Amino acid sequence: MPAYNASAADLDGARLVGNFPLLPFRSSIRGPAAQPADPSIPDIIDESLQLFRANSLFRNFEIKTPADRALIYLILFIGDCLGRIAQARTWTHQDALKQLTTHSLSHFSLPGEPGFPLNQVFTPPSPPTPVEKDALRSWLVQARQETVVRLLERHVYSAADESTEGGKRPSKWWMAFSKRAFMNKRL
Repeated sequence: MPAYNASAADLDGARLVGNFPLLPFRSSIRGPAAQPADPSIPDIIDESLQLFRANSLFRNFEIKTPADRALIYLILFIGDCLGRIAQARTWTHQDALKQLTTHSLSHFSLPGEPGFPLNQVFTPPSPPTPVEKDALRSWLVQARQETVVRLLERHVYSAADESTEGGKRPSKWWMAFSKRAFMNKRL
């Protein structure tokens, strides 16, 4: 059974930096990401949250479209966030939001740089101009921040989930995947 791929709904007109697409997504956070043409269609962040638990069980992933590279990156980032929540164990929703927002803004490696875990899947911009690197970094920062907000509010500390005790504890149904490493990689 193959892993689930991203739909390429928003791929039309998306700018590619190297082979990483800068896809549009809905966001309340300021940044370079364009708003989607149809806000009712799930964006790449919604897809990564929907497919995280299923895809985290796979070690192999076949890349069919450039949107799959964004999906891979966001799934790895979600796993990193869940790992940080699991390590802390005592974070409330507000503590997790503050810590993970700080983490999403902290320095991270881009494709092609030393320390990036998936340099065999992602190619750096060629030629690597500062404008291209800045565009990719700012898009990733905005996507990381939006992913943190949606992950915590809709899934990990959801008020509708009885296992969270009103947002005081993370959902055991999401925290069970904190030790899983998608494609045996971690950010």
